[in-house]
Amino acid sequence: MPQQKALIIGAGIAGIATSIRLVLKGYRVEVFEANTYPGGKLTSFEQDGYRFDAGPSLFTMPQYVDELFKLAGKDPRAHFNYQKLETVCQYFYEDGTSLTAYAEEDQLAKSVADATSEPENSIRRFLQYSKRIYDVTNHVFLEKSLHRLRTYFNLKTSLSVLRLFQIDALRTMNNANQSFFKDKRMVQFFNRYATYNGSNPYRAPATLNVIPHLEQHYGAWFPQGGMQAITDSLVSLAESLGVKFHYQSPVEEILLKGRRAVGVQVNGEIMKGDILVSNMDVWFTYKKLLSNQQKLHPRKILQQERSSSALIFYWGIKKSFPKLDLHNIFFSADYREEFSQIWQQKTIGNDPTVYVNISSKYKQDDAPEGQENWFVMINVPANSGQDWDVLIEEARQNIISKLSRLLKEDVAALITCESILDPRSIEGKTSSYQGSLYGTSSNNRFAAFLRHANRSNKVKNLYFCGGSVHPGGGIPLALLSAKIVSEWV
Repeated sequence: MPQQKALIIGAGIAGIATSIRLVLKGYRVEVFEANTYPGGKLTSFEQDGYRFDAGPSLFTMPQYVDELFKLAGKDPRAHFNYQKLETVCQYFYEDGTSLTAYAEEDQLAKSVADATSEPENSIRRFLQYSKRIYDVTNHVFLEKSLHRLRTYFNLKTSLSVLRLFQIDALRTMNNANQSFFKDKRMVQFFNRYATYNGSNPYRAPATLNVIPHLEQHYGAWFPQGGMQAITDSLVSLAESLGVKFHYQSPVEEILLKGRRAVGVQVNGEIMKGDILVSNMDVWFTYKKLLSNQQKLHPRKILQQERSSSALIFYWGIKKSFPKLDLHNIFFSADYREEFSQIWQQKTIGNDPTVYVNISSKYKQDDAPEGQENWFVMINVPANSGQDWDVLIEEARQNIISKLSRLLKEDVAALITCESILDPRSIEGKTSSYQGSLYGTSSNNRFAAFLRHANRSNKVKNLYFCGGSVHPGGGIPLALLSAKIVSEWV
C-alpha cells in the first residue's frame, strides 16, 4: 500500500505539532505557510539591537513540547531547554499596592497576606478549588475531542462527566472570585485570568478559574533562547523526521471530490493529499478556502462572538528597571469599566490594564547592556471597523502616562525605537479573523462545547487544529489540538 500523504495548511505551532505527530504515524507530510517564516503568532523580530518575541510571551505546561520529542525517540533536553520562574509576575495597582506572585504556593499566600487584607488561607482555598476544576475538566475538555462519541466511553471521561456539577459553570468568574475574596485587589488578580483566552470575567463562566491551577501547579517557564525557541526547536524536529515546509505558499482553495477533501491549490498549483489539516483560523478556512461551498459552512459557529484582540507596542528602553521582572501587570483602577469598554463599547478606555514583558531579564542579549526590550500590551476589542489610528495614538499616550506615574519615571524619554502590532496587522499576518487572538470568546457557559470540532462532520478527511478550534487558544491548548487531530486520524 503506498504511503499516505497529509497536507497541513499553516505553520502555526499547532500545525507544526500536527506535522510531527502525523509523520510519526507514517504519513508523508507537507506544510504550506503563507508567510516567509513558521510559528504564526509565535515568532520574533529584531530592531535597532533589540530582540522581541512578537506574540505569546507566557510559557506554561512545557511537558506538551517535551512530549513531541519523546514521541520521536529524542531527548528533549538535547534540543529544547527552559527554566522555571520563581516569580511568575509582578503586579502594580493604582492605589500604590505592589504584589509579587511567587510560583511557590506558600510564598504566594504570604505575599498576598502582606500586601492585601486577605489571609494566607484564602489563597490556598482558591487554589484547591482551581485544582478541582482541572481534575474534572482535564479529561473531558482538554485532552479529548468533545465531538467524538468514543470519548464518552472512556472511564476517566465518564468519571469526570459525573462530576461536571463541580466545574462551577453557572457562575461568572467575577461572581465566583468575589465569593472567595473580600479584598477587591485579589478579585481583580484572579479575574485577569479570563484574558488568557480573550474573554470577559464578568460574563465568562467560573470554569475558567481552572487557569490559575495550570499556571501555579505546572509553573511558568522561560525557554532558553526566548519564546521563538519553541518554534525553532519543533520545526527542526519536524524537518529531521522528513516533514517538508513550503513558505510563501498561501493555500488558495481546498479541493473537494464530492464531500471528500482531496487536495489544495497553492500558487495556482494543485497538490493532492489523502488528509488535510487546517491550522488556519476556522473562519478563514471556510470563508476563503471553501468560499464556493456555502452549504458546508457551520453558520452558527462562524457567527459566534470573537475573542478580544491586542494592541502591542515593542519598545527599546534605554534604562534598566530592577523592580520589574519578566512578566509585569499594571492594573486599571476600574476593571469592570475596562471590560465594558472592550466588549460593549468596542473601544479602548483611558485607563487600560498594561502588561509589560521584558525577556532581557532572562536573556540579556535581547537588549543592549543596561537597557531593556519592552513588549507592552493591552487587551482591545476585535476589529469591527474602529478608527484604529486614533485609538492607537490615544492608547499610547495613556499607557505612557500610566507607566510613568507608577514607575516614577518619564517613560516617553526612554523609548529608543518602536514597532506596533494592532488587530488589523494581527489579522493580516496570522489570518486571525478580526485580529481575535483566540478564535471565539469563552463568554458563554457552553463555550467549550460550541467551539468547532477538530474534524469536519461534512467534509471527509478534513481536520482542524489551532487556537480557533477545540480545545482553545494559547500554546498548551494549541498543542493539545494537534494531539486530538492525530488520535482522530
